[in-house]
Amino acid sequence: MDRKSRRSSNRSGGLSIGFRVFLENHYNSFEHAMTAEELRALQAPLKAQYRDQPASALKTLSATGQVQAGSLSCELLTGTGLVSAGLHPAAGGDGSWACSADMLLQALVACAGVTLAAVAKAMELELRNASVTAEGDLDFRGTLAVSKDAPVGFSEIRLYFDLDLQDASEDQARKLIQLTERYCVIYQTLAQPSKLATTVKWGPKLEQAQD
Repeated sequence: MDRKSRRSSNRSGGLSIGFRVFLENHYNSFEHAMTAEELRALQAPLKAQYRDQPASALKTLSATGQVQAGSLSCELLTGTGLVSAGLHPAAGGDGSWACSADMLLQALVACAGVTLAAVAKAMELELRNASVTAEGDLDFRGTLAVSKDAPVGFSEIRLYFDLDLQDASEDQARKLIQLTERYCVIYQTLAQPSKLATTVKWGPKLEQAQD
């Protein structure tokens, strides 16, 4: 099987294999019916530590990719395997690569789904079934420099929840969604963008030229 075929076989329903396994692992972790007491016991020591030592709560997460200039792609080594991202078909790709814009929406869905499950468990609500869907509007004229008036990035992102809650009131269901939005890391990052900084490490030839 050639490389292109392997990339194609690693995708199902628009999800890269890395993100698909990520979602399966997180959702499956709740299938053993963890109780609210078990969740509190699991998180209580962490919360106590973070209250007493606020600095210990600050963690720096990181991701590194290896650019493949010839194929116009970037390979990301994740905790669940290698993910290769490339051009979206609307930008000239052939559809065999994972798309970073799709991955952003997938990250939102994954984070919202895990947060939803954790909040429901903490509220002692029986979440019999749930699905999360994210949609984003992207004008490709922006990233392709066709029009300066077109934004480079999503102009709007919509998040949908389809829930089957057992014996939950309307107020409880509404609070569940409010708390999910409030404590979902990706949701809050998109809603209130963090500071973004770029640092460049130049190669030896450029460094010598600058000297």
